[in-house]
Amino acid sequence: MSDSRVTEQRNPRTADIDLASAAEIVDLLNAEDRLVPQAVHAQRDAIAAVLSAVEATFRRGGRLFYVGAGTSGRLGVLDASEIPPTFGADPDLVQGIIAGGPPALTRSQEGAEDQVDDGARQIDARGVTAKDAVIGIAASGTTPWVRAALARAKAIGATTALIACSPPPPETLAVVDHPVVVIVGPEAITGSTRMKAGTATKLVLNAITTGAMVRLGKTYGNLMVDLRATNDKLRDRSERIVMEVANVSREEARSALARADGSVKLALVMLEHGVGPADARRRLDEAGGVIRRVLPAPPPVKPT
Repeated sequence: MSDSRVTEQRNPRTADIDLASAAEIVDLLNAEDRLVPQAVHAQRDAIAAVLSAVEATFRRGGRLFYVGAGTSGRLGVLDASEIPPTFGADPDLVQGIIAGGPPALTRSQEGAEDQVDDGARQIDARGVTAKDAVIGIAASGTTPWVRAALARAKAIGATTALIACSPPPPETLAVVDHPVVVIVGPEAITGSTRMKAGTATKLVLNAITTGAMVRLGKTYGNLMVDLRATNDKLRDRSERIVMEVANVSREEARSALARADGSVKLALVMLEHGVGPADARRRLDEAGGVIRRVLPAPPPVKPT
């Protein structure tokens, strides 16, 4: 079985996996998984370049779009959907587009990744402009739908990037400003890119969006202070953060959050400076939203 794509090659280390015991299968898979973090780290500079480009996109009022098919598309949609509850961001700020549309999230849409014209159409349908950034996700580096979407985004003037786990062909690289190629090697099961390639992709996406949000001032130290309490778990987390940072009781934290319309960041500034919501918001705006410029250093991490 010969294929130039690394993700489609056979893995000699798992050639006899069909004869392995349950415990041996776990060991074989875990041994492959341990290769992923070092492969991601090898792309440190490339990932940092994408992170900086995404931060710049957000600062100029642009949006981030992920485009992908199959597992790659699902991972993009997943990352996009987690940004609003984690960082209190507008749901439109990061968007995931998957080949085949919403039905492809739960059921494979065979052939969707080959619908080249649809890749470009989806970019137009979302109203992508030169202010935006589009990140293609294609484990093999060759997905036609992703390449078409990136080509359309590039023609519009948007910033483009690609996350792949096999060297992309020249025609794809030609429409990509920032390539990130994480070579994790052949999968344990040939071509099953939901495995190592999927894990590598998730790690890269985590770094890009988390890093961009941190750079925008969405955290205070490593505390999520721009979240909004929309359910019981987030309400509890919000109250605990305010209690720890401001050294107040849960009741005082709850009261401050209520006056701050659920904003942890606003509540902390109000409590620290003894001001109302309007004055606290003004101080944050003057600091570019970076709470570290308004408050002293966060309390040290308590030993566990």
